[in-house]
Amino acid sequence: MTWTMKRCFVTLAILCLWRVQQLAEACSCSPRHPQQVFCNSDVVIRAKVVGKQEVDVGNDVYGDSIKRLKYDIKQIKMFKGPSNTIDAFYTARSSAMCGVSLETDGRKEYLITGMLEADGTMHVTLCGLFEPWDNLTTTQKMGLTERYQMGCECRITSCSSIPCMINSPSECLWLDWLMEKTENGRQAKHYACIKRSDNSCAWYRGSAAPKKDFMDIEDP
Repeated sequence: MTWTMKRCFVTLAILCLWRVQQLAEACSCSPRHPQQVFCNSDVVIRAKVVGKQEVDVGNDVYGDSIKRLKYDIKQIKMFKGPSNTIDAFYTARSSAMCGVSLETDGRKEYLITGMLEADGTMHVTLCGLFEPWDNLTTTQKMGLTERYQMGCECRITSCSSIPCMINSPSECLWLDWLMEKTENGRQAKHYACIKRSDNSCAWYRGSAAPKKDFMDIEDP
């Protein structure tokens, strides 16, 4: 083997290792109904983003500084979270590390979900919700004020291929990916999984508050 060929093999090996590292670092989020994101989040707010800066938040185990993006926000309404007003949240610097990117001119309102860290700061990732407020359906907006919370004890089971089944009456079968090949389909946009008086759960869509014994997929 010539020296030139050896150099080529070494270069290819380095490129392959770099690509493997890139894939390992890529952000991956499983499909989740908006209600699931709401129930699993510490904070759910409606806000405008008014600023962004890169900040140092400490050091890793090797002593290297850890940098994140800090988004300054103007909170409009809190649907779930602490008693204090949230004026900023933190996220990773790139989407590969699950960081989010939002417009910072203060014109657009967003629905933003996140988790609270030990120091009380809010952390946001690509696996949460950070949707422009005007993109939400009427049902989704109603879900934020009451409906989703009514179903947090229910379990939403995603179905991506047939056969689909549920294991208990407290589950709602989510078919958007199977039927529409998207996680932002009809059930995500227009339905909430709500607990009934007999402790079973069912999909509900309606402008009025659900009755205690509503039928599955009721749409009055």
